[in-house]
Amino acid sequence: MQAVFSSFFSRPHRVGLRAVALCAALMASGVHAQTVDLDHITQLAKQRAAQPYSAANGRLPPALAALNYDQVRDIRWRPERALWRAEQLPFEAMFFHLGLYQREPVLINEVSPQGARHIPYRTADFDYGKNKVQPQAWGDLGFAGFRLHHHLNSPAYKDELVVFQGASYFRALGAGQQYGLSARGLAIDTVGGKGEEFPRFTEFWLVRPQPGDTQATVYALMDSPRATGAYRFDIRPGAQTVTTVRARIFVRGGSAGPIKTLGIAPLTSMFLSGENQPRKDDFRPEVHDSDGLMVATGEGEWLWRPLQNPRQVLVTSFATTNPKGFGLMQRDRQWSSYEDVEARYERRPSAWVRPLHPWGPGRVELVQLPTPDETHDNVVAYWVPQQLPTPGTPLEVSYELAWQGDEQQRPPGAWATQSRKGVGYTQQSAEALRTQVQYVVDFTGPALHDLKADAPVKAVVTSDANGRVLESGVYRNPATGQWRMTLRVERLRKDQPIELRAFLQHLQHAVSETWTHVILPE
Repeated sequence: MQAVFSSFFSRPHRVGLRAVALCAALMASGVHAQTVDLDHITQLAKQRAAQPYSAANGRLPPALAALNYDQVRDIRWRPERALWRAEQLPFEAMFFHLGLYQREPVLINEVSPQGARHIPYRTADFDYGKNKVQPQAWGDLGFAGFRLHHHLNSPAYKDELVVFQGASYFRALGAGQQYGLSARGLAIDTVGGKGEEFPRFTEFWLVRPQPGDTQATVYALMDSPRATGAYRFDIRPGAQTVTTVRARIFVRGGSAGPIKTLGIAPLTSMFLSGENQPRKDDFRPEVHDSDGLMVATGEGEWLWRPLQNPRQVLVTSFATTNPKGFGLMQRDRQWSSYEDVEARYERRPSAWVRPLHPWGPGRVELVQLPTPDETHDNVVAYWVPQQLPTPGTPLEVSYELAWQGDEQQRPPGAWATQSRKGVGYTQQSAEALRTQVQYVVDFTGPALHDLKADAPVKAVVTSDANGRVLESGVYRNPATGQWRMTLRVERLRKDQPIELRAFLQHLQHAVSETWTHVILPE
């Protein structure tokens, strides 16, 4: 499963033969006057779902297929040829070249008041660097994906705002941020099935912006052996860039077999190490794109699960009805927590998903995989509806996906700022040190700010049957003003995990989110 979460810029995927035929038809007809909206894309998705899935073999011209990773990276779009640059519109589009792992083309169209126009691959739009190739004979290859640019950080330059490339992956930036975690249109059988299936966006429609527009709109058609989908993305840049996603997903019947796990609004990230799981051989204190999963349940509870790099696949979930939101968050925004002058993990965005309608019963599922280094994404979180749609009936889903930086979603009361595992000076026996685990968790937030140091704040800690809570306490830290919870747990079986839950209570009222953590088996 490790390869499942490797960088999405290096994943091979497939495209249907019908897409190639459609590309030729678009080239022949030029501009189409039909209305392109979500209803139009929905009809395409519904028609495709009623037919057997057809995949192309992804053949590239031999000279292109022979290029290695660095050589493919040397092929770049010419910025002066960006779509909408000549018209000085508020957004611009540039396109990615096929090659190496990106072998299946996506079709890209521009939507204007005159209709939809296919954007052909043209060799003059690319700089091929030092590569000794003759692309003029390649024909209309299509593209590997695209990116949108906007005046995100300065009126003098259009920064990269959002990228769509590889399967159904996309990721965006708010002001002052640097790319980190990714989102996907859909996840199928990440766990629970015979192997993960990666739906892919096979065609995009980029809506031509008007002068003064403050958001960009993109439509997408998704296809896979067991599902199709119609998507609309409204991308509103800012200090936190907000992507509003509206989707209609169709499940395919047929011989591909039933879907075991349908993941809605999936987020994919990386966690190598943190204050809860440091690495002895790394000078950097922490290395991660996200440090925890946050969930706002439909029942009103806020949950925080610190991420980990497990030795084996770890799958956990939180059942709820009509969740208020969930996200993979990068709470720690201090450069000193990472000490990495190149990666700048403190600039990586958090991604917060907020449903725009009741999602019904289901669960937020978190999958964590072992990874040897930070080049592999090893964390994914998504919503799993309790019931799958029947073939022919769309599952409609809409949500906001906010790419947040220093200002980000917090629980209303108080939240954990760090989780540290280990002991200081102790006179415990060797047996106690072997069987017991200690944590120190710091909390801050408006519900705690005005409490005096002697306020009756209590740590409420519970464990599953494999653990026994030996002691817990909480006190105000005079150095920071935050409140520090300490707990010590005895592990009954070292080869089994322990589920812990803890929150702060004041005068019989919960004043913090619930810190929920898994002690990994040894």
